Amino acid sequence: MGEDRRLRAVVELAQGMAAAHSPRESWRAAASGACRALAGSFAALSVWERELGRLRVLANVGERTEGEEEFPDGEAYPVHQFPEIAEFLHERWAGGGEPNAWVETADGPAEGPAEYCHQRVAALRRRGRGCCVVAPIVLHGRAWGELYVARPVGAPVFDRGDADFATVLASVVAAGIAQTERLEEARRLAYTDALTGLANRRAVDVRLDEAIELHRRDGVVVSLVVCDLNGLKRVNDTRGHAVGDRLLERFGSVLSVCGAMVPGTLVARLGGDEFCLLAIGPAADEVVRIADELCRRAAELELGDGVACGVASTEDAIGPVRSARRLFRLADAAQYRAKAVRATKPVVAGREGPDDPVVRLADTPPPEAAERRRFRGRHEPRP
Repeated sequence: MGEDRRLRAVVELAQGMAAAHSPRESWRAAASGACRALAGSFAALSVWERELGRLRVLANVGERTEGEEEFPDGEAYPVHQFPEIAEFLHERWAGGGEPNAWVETADGPAEGPAEYCHQRVAALRRRGRGCCVVAPIVLHGRAWGELYVARPVGAPVFDRGDADFATVLASVVAAGIAQTERLEEARRLAYTDALTGLANRRAVDVRLDEAIELHRRDGVVVSLVVCDLNGLKRVNDTRGHAVGDRLLERFGSVLSVCGAMVPGTLVARLGGDEFCLLAIGPAADEVVRIADELCRRAAELELGDGVACGVASTEDAIGPVRSARRLFRLADAAQYRAKAVRATKPVVAGREGPDDPVVRLADTPPPEAAERRRFRGRHEPRP
């Protein structure tokens, strides 16, 4: 391949990873770009999971054989089967060398220590491939994983020039992975409450909008639990905000444990002393049971005075729910009633007859001056 074509291939690889909107798209772009650049028939991107001692495949592209999925859930190999990722590379770096790529063939190693190649040779033969080039991916000065590109039997064997080019491609992939990780961390922080580590209001807004769309389209049950932690102001005033923060963190842990009882539940801190639990799919009675358990556990906390808990579910008699705003108002109204009557159990919207006071409160616009608060921080029209 000429220098101009290789330069274009590098640019295309970098652009493909930069345009990715998720880690999976980035992994596929890395493997696909390297496969095209090296005229391979198959490519894979793998990560070294140090804590588990294994090399896990993130993406397979090109001509896959049986058992090779594009994004495999469980394709991983003990590092001791491929010790070059942990031993050979380390020894080479320790001696002042660079993490260069190397070539292997189905007939045996084309270069490098033979003792490190038997597993790869066996894999090439088993999958009907003639040769491969393996390029270490180095991120933040440490071995992160590897880029693997193969050619079929009968195709030209990779040479030293291909291996050197694969090393360049691996460095481009490393830069793309670093960018993806930064973006993912930024996204995570944007949707995470800094104090408790739970989801934040933004995350709830996004998930609830999606859930209501599912409910409108497919009738999926959507339930929302809104909680107000009692006694936080007293704790802050008498024992200091550091102790108040510990109460918020402790309650967040309790909420997380309860939320885990219903798979797929989103647990969040809305802000201040307000928390919520969003369940998509489970029956309303199951969510109410979890809310009841939450009230019981909150009452047992050393600090605070328990929790006021309100529940609203599309499965209950609350009328049509066409917007996330209405379900939020219903759950909030139920929580407001729980707080007003000092309820030790959750108040559930729609379960007090045809003239349910919670539904009436949620659907009756209060006077401007008397409005307790507005979710999302702005005026919004009633549905």
